[in-house]
Amino acid sequence: MTNSGQNRAPKKDKLQKIGGPASLATLSAHLGLSAAAISRVLNGVPAAKSIPKATQERIFAAAKEFNYRPNVLARSLRRGHSMNIGVLVPEVSEGYATLVLSGLEQGLLQAGYCYFLLSHHHRAELIASSQWMLAERSVDGMVAIDTVLSEASHLPTVTVSCPAEQQGVTNIVLNHKRAAELAIEHLVGLGHRTIAVIKGQQFSSDTTPRWQAIRQATAKAGIKLDAKLVAQLEGDAPTHEPGYFATQWLLASNTPFTALFAFNDVSAIGAVRALREAGLRVPQDVSVVGFDDVQSAAFQNPALTTVRQPLRTMGMLAAESLVRQIKSPSDAVQAKRLVVDPELVVRESTCAPPEPKRR
Repeated sequence: MTNSGQNRAPKKDKLQKIGGPASLATLSAHLGLSAAAISRVLNGVPAAKSIPKATQERIFAAAKEFNYRPNVLARSLRRGHSMNIGVLVPEVSEGYATLVLSGLEQGLLQAGYCYFLLSHHHRAELIASSQWMLAERSVDGMVAIDTVLSEASHLPTVTVSCPAEQQGVTNIVLNHKRAAELAIEHLVGLGHRTIAVIKGQQFSSDTTPRWQAIRQATAKAGIKLDAKLVAQLEGDAPTHEPGYFATQWLLASNTPFTALFAFNDVSAIGAVRALREAGLRVPQDVSVVGFDDVQSAAFQNPALTTVRQPLRTMGMLAAESLVRQIKSPSDAVQAKRLVVDPELVVRESTCAPPEPKRR
């Protein structure tokens, strides 16, 4: 005769008194299932699909009841991976890096990875030391956003908007040529002929390729850029002030213009403030086009016309590419370049230029 008491599942309060949260072995004894089957379900591996849904629900319910927590350290040692990623960004603020991070985070979490985030503020010594700091923490790979790496990394690496291509590094970049064409064709189509441009800071990875693309697009449209109507953002403050001061410099040249194409939305918002302080209306006197399509762009007054970068998509691509390299190192042998296309979002900050007599 079978002793039913010997097969009875251990009670939750007794488990907690003996050893705290339950182990995988305890769940196995409680459910009458193999530890391997329970592990497959809790880790969401593809092989778990063969386990009946009712059984999976029992496993999740038991894990919750007994406060089961997987031993991440032991699992990472078995796999040979820390399941951690290092991420380098210039700074964390509204704009480019934050939107890329949102997509990157989503992609990494879906793949079961966490990440360490380091901001270097475009200081070369911080970029170099950050690479060492991340390597010392045994990260499985690295993502660098708008960052020129000081040296080649031995880790699987993905860069976002980096002009310098390195062996074995996947670089995700915007189609700057198309982006410039979208903005310039929009302004020219409205009738603008005198267009001012605000270039990015010298340290930004996007400054040179975007400026070259703007020059090509204006030449193609038959528009001559006046050197007095080309300003450059100064300083590394991730605020509206650089765009505000750059626009004041443009206005001080006393060279009339009917449209302004800013390096990014953050600087475009500063530009609108400077134009209004000078007694100019946006867009009736000066149309303004931004770049990036940050979350607040649609809520400005007027709502900002901008070239939208698919920043969240770029972050997702970075996560997918890096995880693929970690799982299959052979994918990182050759450098790859993934180019994404922009989109023009027309809102309220652009219109036809004023009549000459009113100007």
